[in-house]
Amino acid sequence: MKFKSVFISLFIPFGIFAQNIQNNPNSNHGNKFEQLGTILPTPNVYRTASGAPGQGYWQNRADYEITAYLDEDKRNLKGSETVTYYNNSPDDLDYLWLQLDENEQSSINNAGYHDSSFIPKQTTTERLKVTDLPEKNNGYGVNLEKVTDASGKPLKYVVNKTMMRIDLPKVLKKGEKFVFKIDWNYNIPNRMTMGGRGGYEYFPEDGNDLYTITQWFPRMCVYSDFKGWQNNQFTGRGEFALVFGNYKVTMNVPADHIVASTGVGKNFEQVLTPAQLQRWKQAQTANEPLEIVTLEEAKKAEKNRSKQRKTWVFEAENVRDFAWTSSRKFVWDAMKVVIPENNNQVMAMSLYPKEAYNLYRKFSTKAVAHTIKTYSEFTVPYPYPVAQSVEAANGMEYPMICFNYGRTEKDGTYSEGIKNGMIGVIIHEVGHNFFPMIINSDERQWSWMDEGLNTFVEYLTEEKWDNKFPSRRGPAHTIVDYMRLPKDQLEPIMVNSENIIHFGPNAYAKPATGLNILRETIMGRELFDEAFKTYSKRWAFKHPEPADFFRTMNDASGENLDWFWRGWFYGTDAVDISIDKVTVATPDFDAAPKSREISYTVEKPLQNDFEDISKIRNRNDKNIEFYTDKDKSTQDFYWRYNRGMEKVDDTKKYSMKVDNMEKVSSKDKAQLQNVMAYQIDFSNKGGLVMPIILEFTFEDGTKLTDKSSAQIWRKNEQKVSKTYYFDKKLKSIQLDPMRETADIDTSNNFWGEIPAPASKFEVFKQKNEAAARGAAQGQVNPMQAAGKK
Repeated sequence: MKFKSVFISLFIPFGIFAQNIQNNPNSNHGNKFEQLGTILPTPNVYRTASGAPGQGYWQNRADYEITAYLDEDKRNLKGSETVTYYNNSPDDLDYLWLQLDENEQSSINNAGYHDSSFIPKQTTTERLKVTDLPEKNNGYGVNLEKVTDASGKPLKYVVNKTMMRIDLPKVLKKGEKFVFKIDWNYNIPNRMTMGGRGGYEYFPEDGNDLYTITQWFPRMCVYSDFKGWQNNQFTGRGEFALVFGNYKVTMNVPADHIVASTGVGKNFEQVLTPAQLQRWKQAQTANEPLEIVTLEEAKKAEKNRSKQRKTWVFEAENVRDFAWTSSRKFVWDAMKVVIPENNNQVMAMSLYPKEAYNLYRKFSTKAVAHTIKTYSEFTVPYPYPVAQSVEAANGMEYPMICFNYGRTEKDGTYSEGIKNGMIGVIIHEVGHNFFPMIINSDERQWSWMDEGLNTFVEYLTEEKWDNKFPSRRGPAHTIVDYMRLPKDQLEPIMVNSENIIHFGPNAYAKPATGLNILRETIMGRELFDEAFKTYSKRWAFKHPEPADFFRTMNDASGENLDWFWRGWFYGTDAVDISIDKVTVATPDFDAAPKSREISYTVEKPLQNDFEDISKIRNRNDKNIEFYTDKDKSTQDFYWRYNRGMEKVDDTKKYSMKVDNMEKVSSKDKAQLQNVMAYQIDFSNKGGLVMPIILEFTFEDGTKLTDKSSAQIWRKNEQKVSKTYYFDKKLKSIQLDPMRETADIDTSNNFWGEIPAPASKFEVFKQKNEAAARGAAQGQVNPMQAAGKK
C-alpha cells in the first residue's frame, strides 16, 4: 500500500520508547556491537540460524472456488465459496480461523481499536452527527447466510469482530484436509466517503460506478510455526497474513462491465466482443500497449447501461489472495513482457476510466512492465502470467492486480507532481507482487517487512526509470526530519503495525532508507544485492519472519550486521556524528635519539605465586603421574632451577644499552619535510553508530575522501579520534559529504578553520627490525649466569 507520510512537530504525550537491549548499559562500549543473541527467536528445525527455512519447515494451504454476483442497483455483493484447507502442520487442529475484513466497515462488528478524538476547528455536515449510544448498525459488514461442511451439514461458528472461528466436527490431523462452504453477502461501501481498501466510486457526471472488490470474501488466516493462528483483528492498517492456494472465481456482473482480476481470464471468447477478442490476441505479441477496450468503446458504454448480465471466469494458481474490479467505464490496454531470468511471458495491462486516459495510456502499462522486470533483477523472477494496474484513485495491492491513482485535468493536461506520483504508486503497488505476495511476510504484525522492503526496491526501480526521478523515500537525507523528532514521538521499526504513530516514515521510509544505506555505504552494491537475492529466493512462496531476514543478510554476505539491525530496527537513536576538534602537529626530524641504559638482575624461578587447589589435589592423587617425572629428558636446567636444584646469583647487577633509533637520513627528511599530522576528534551525539565518511579539501584545491567503517566505534561508542598524515596543507574537512548516513545535524559536520600546528612529534629511523616473538632479547638469562647449556 502506498502511504503518504506526514511529519507532525507538535508534542504528542505517548510513552513510546526504544527497546532496552543494552548488554552493558553503564559502559561506553559493549552495547551497540554485541550480537542480537536472545533478542532473536531460537533457531529450530523450521527456521535455521542461517536464516533459511529448516528441514522441518511447513506451511498450510487453502484452495477456493467462489461465485460472486454484483448487484449494481443495490450496490450489494453476494458470494458463495467452497474452501479446501490442508493441514500440513505437525499439530492437531480443533478449529479454523478466517478473516472477515469487510466488518471493519461495520459500526458494530469492527475491531474496536479507537484513537483519541477532539473537537475539530471545522467539519462537514456529513461528519457532524449525533453520537449514537449504543452504536446503531450502519448496515455494512459481512452477512453470513450459511456455513456448512462439504455435505451441507451446518458447522458451528463464532464471529469475533473481524475474525470468524469455525469449530471442526473432528480434529484435523497432519496431512488431512477439510472442505467447507460459506454463503455470504455485504453492502458495498462508498470508499471515497467511508474509506477502506475496497468499495465503489461514483462518477456523478455520467452516473456510473467503478468497483474495486478487495478483501471481499471470508479468507483463511495463517497458522504457522512461529505464532499459531494469526488472528489479530483487522483495524484497517495492518494488512494481511494469508496462505497460498489455487483459485477459481466466477463473477456475474452487468453485461457492459469490463472485469479484471487476479489470475487469467478463462472465457474471454464469451465476454468480449469479436473485435476486442481479436485485439486481445494481438496484444499477446505486442511490444507497445495495445487497446483491447478502446476509449470510444468505454465512452459509449458509459451512456448505454445494459440490462443484461455476463459471467466472467478467472483462475489463479499459487497465490495468497484474489481481488477484482468491475466497471463499464474502463479502457483496457495490454502488452507482452518477457522476464529474462525465467523467460516468463507476462501480460502487462492497465485499466482506467476516461478521466485518467492521457496519463495512464502513456505510462501505466510501461511502468508495470518496467517494475516486474526490475524487481526480477533484484529479487526473484516474476512467476505469474499477468501484472496489471487499475486506476481507481487510491493505492492498494493484491496478487497480479493493484489499484492506483493518476487522473488529468478536464482538458487532459496534468501536473508533474501527479505524473511522478502516479508512476511512483504504480511501481510501489505492482512491486507488492514480490513483497508480500510472493515473499509472504506477516503484514498484520510487521508492516515493515512488506512496506519497507518493497519501498526500498521501489526506490531502485524509480532510479532505473528516470535518473531525475524525485524519489521521496530511499535516499538517506530524506529520513532526517523524521529521525530528529523527539523520542516520545518515535518508536522502533520492530513494533506492531497498530501501535505506530508516524506510520509512513516508520514502516515505509526508515526501513527502505536503512537498506539503501547498507547497499551504498556499508556493504557495497554487489555484496548487498547477492544477500538480498538470497533472502528473496529462500523465502519465495513461504512465510518469513524478521529474524529470517536479519540472519540471511548476515549469513549470505559474511558481514556481521547485528550492530545495524540493533540500532536501526530495534532502537530510536539517530545519527549525529560531530567533528569536535582538529589538532595539527608537525614532525621534528632534528631531535637527537636517546639511548637508554637498563640495569637488571637475572630472572628468579617462574613459580606460581599461589598453589591453587587443583595443583594440591593433583599432587596428592596417587593415580596421577606427571609427564616430566616419567620422562627424565624433560628435566632441563629450568626444571631443576624451579625446584632449587640449580643455584644462580640473582642479586648480581647487569646492564644493557637500548639504542634502536637513529636520526632520519637527509633523503627521508627531504621526502617527508612537508608532512603534517591532523588528529580529528569525533563524538557520537545521536547515539546511532555509522561509518565516518570524510572529504578533505586542500589549499591547492584538490580533494581526498576516506571512510572508516562503523566498527571504529566498537571500543568507545561515544568518542573516537583518527589521525591522518598529509604532505600538503589541509583547508577544510567535510563529514558525510554526500549525506548518505542520515545525519540529523549537519551544522557540526564541517571544519573550515584548520588551526596552526600546536606541537611537534619526534621522528626517527629504526636501526633494527623489532625482535620476533619468542626470540632472545639480549639480556643475560639464568642459564648463562650459571654457565650451563
